[in-house]
Amino acid sequence: MKAIGYKENLPIEDVKSLQDIELEMPKATGKDILVEIKAISVNPADYKVRAGLPVEGDQWKVIGWDAAGIVKEVGDEVSHFKVGDEVWYAGDFTRQGSYAQFQIVDERIVGKKPSNLSFAEAAVLPLTTLTAWEMLFDRLNVEKEDTGKSILVIGAAGGVGSILVQLAKKLTKLNIIGTASRDETTEWLKELGADSVINHRNKLSEEFRNNKLPAPDYVVSLNATEHHIDEIVKLIKPQGKFGFIDDPKSLNVMPFKGKAVSIHIELMFTRSMFQTEDMIAQHNILNKAAELIEKGTIKPH
Repeated sequence: MKAIGYKENLPIEDVKSLQDIELEMPKATGKDILVEIKAISVNPADYKVRAGLPVEGDQWKVIGWDAAGIVKEVGDEVSHFKVGDEVWYAGDFTRQGSYAQFQIVDERIVGKKPSNLSFAEAAVLPLTTLTAWEMLFDRLNVEKEDTGKSILVIGAAGGVGSILVQLAKKLTKLNIIGTASRDETTEWLKELGADSVINHRNKLSEEFRNNKLPAPDYVVSLNATEHHIDEIVKLIKPQGKFGFIDDPKSLNVMPFKGKAVSIHIELMFTRSMFQTEDMIAQHNILNKAAELIEKGTIKPH
């Protein structure tokens, strides 16, 4: 089968940084399914792995962590899918990625593709949707019926943020405060469900004060966490919860001690990387998200 991969972590300008290659057709066994890939999307995970994850021996590494396709073969322990099913998923860091004609993936991290989306539309959503869902409900443990609380989403107009805002709006009773810096992204966030939008180019504490916003019970930082950390400490409510997904070079959490704030890191690859006992949760999340999309509750970006 055709694929795109690398053997060395080279600058992207190098012609060998990514190469067209031929690999043997993989075979589905156990809980694995073989998917004929119809569409993929590109994420920060792709360039980070290509640039920084070494390959052992003389093997090829195929990147790509978002895909939609059709099940072509199932392993002998598969119970959730059959040949011909249309599926979507974000994959597993420890296995070959989706830049290929076919891919092996564990059924426990795969969901049924939303029937009202094309393969290309579906392929842009799994990684961002899983990250947003897990952050809200698995890391921060937001209660869906909890009233009177607010959440600040820093970088809300990005891929993860645009899904997180919609999930928070449709599935919780939180007051949603998003950040953006341009008129078009500000308006877009309001369309998605943000109750307030502030400018993250200014000091967040000043934006809160000027807009008379309440101290957030939850803060989610989706980018530039190092830049905003001091303001987050000022703003967050005592005994609040703070979560982030980016990769700050360093992060001093001690200033949060006085407020007894809990710190949460979200990485949607953790369940598949470590074969956690609740790995099936990603299958369930993707199926729930597909239902929400089919009902028009959540809109793809």
